[in-house]
Amino acid sequence: MDTLPLALPTLAWLAFALGGVFGVAAQRSNFCTMGAITDILIMGDWTRLRMWALAAAVSIAGTAWLQIAGLIDVHDSIYTGIRLPWLSHIVGGLLFGIGMTLASGCGAKTLVRLGSGNLKSLVVFVFLGLSAYMTLRGLLGAWRTAWLDPVALYLDTHQDIPSLIAARYQLDRRSAGLACATVGAGSLALFGLSGRDIRRPAPLLGSLTIGACIVAGWYLSGHLGHLAEDPDTLAPAFLATNSGRMESLSFVAPFAYSLDLLMLWTDKSRIVTVGIAATCGVIVGALLAALASRSFRIESFRDAPDLLRHLVGAILMGFGGVTALGCTIGQGLSGLSTLSLGAALTSLAIAAGASLSIKIQLKTA
Repeated sequence: MDTLPLALPTLAWLAFALGGVFGVAAQRSNFCTMGAITDILIMGDWTRLRMWALAAAVSIAGTAWLQIAGLIDVHDSIYTGIRLPWLSHIVGGLLFGIGMTLASGCGAKTLVRLGSGNLKSLVVFVFLGLSAYMTLRGLLGAWRTAWLDPVALYLDTHQDIPSLIAARYQLDRRSAGLACATVGAGSLALFGLSGRDIRRPAPLLGSLTIGACIVAGWYLSGHLGHLAEDPDTLAPAFLATNSGRMESLSFVAPFAYSLDLLMLWTDKSRIVTVGIAATCGVIVGALLAALASRSFRIESFRDAPDLLRHLVGAILMGFGGVTALGCTIGQGLSGLSTLSLGAALTSLAIAAGASLSIKIQLKTA
């Protein structure tokens, strides 16, 4: 019991370091989901999509290993419940995809750009966080719970693909998990490594590192932060997470909780959680990488329409990310690493929303 106050700061500092590693890797490799979609539509360049695929492969393989080794249970995350809010995944994903094209990048890219000196990203950070908080607990949340969340499918088992296959064909869940992870991670890795450009040091190491960060996030919150029996409730608990569940990297809700902590810093019930610490770590990591590579530079808005686009994009990302239970990292890598059906649905919706928005911008440019 006496070790808990020491454990919480330790978890936060470890999450901060993990975010720093992610920030360095993303800044140096130019890892960006929106950039990957833009590269394909404008230049026919698949390099950054291959980077994303390789990062996803590493995250799936590593998460499966943690699961098989008994170090974590993916069913303790928000991504694998028996309830599949398919409309929230689709609508939230579409709006997030549109928003990230207007705001020049997703939540993770916003943090990297902020660390690199981009003042646009500071504005996006604040408005994305406000929108996310309103969607979690405010006016937008009332709309979300009234119109979107009730539309859902209730499954007979957890919504991760291994559980669905195991239940359908009466298989052992462990064997189904190993098979699904092997096929999924192997296919993504083959696609990712099939391009020549990705084998250069920066994109290759960046992709591998980002995938490993997702795995480390699960280990941090799901194993090191796991309390077998909470002294108050006598139930299992996960320390230093805002959701009370096992979490890996995600960059929407932590924006909201970061603003909440800053505004209510003297409230002793508020703590620096894993998500908040990782968010701060990404900014610092990107800053250090930008300074080391001499790419740090102060940038701002060109004009009022540029400001308006970023504000609208930030608001859409905040609402869409919370509604869909994650972003390009939270669902696209962390959620997908659990082989969640909802994560796959959200990822496709984000890609569709971004593609549609980019095509419209190209036609109206």
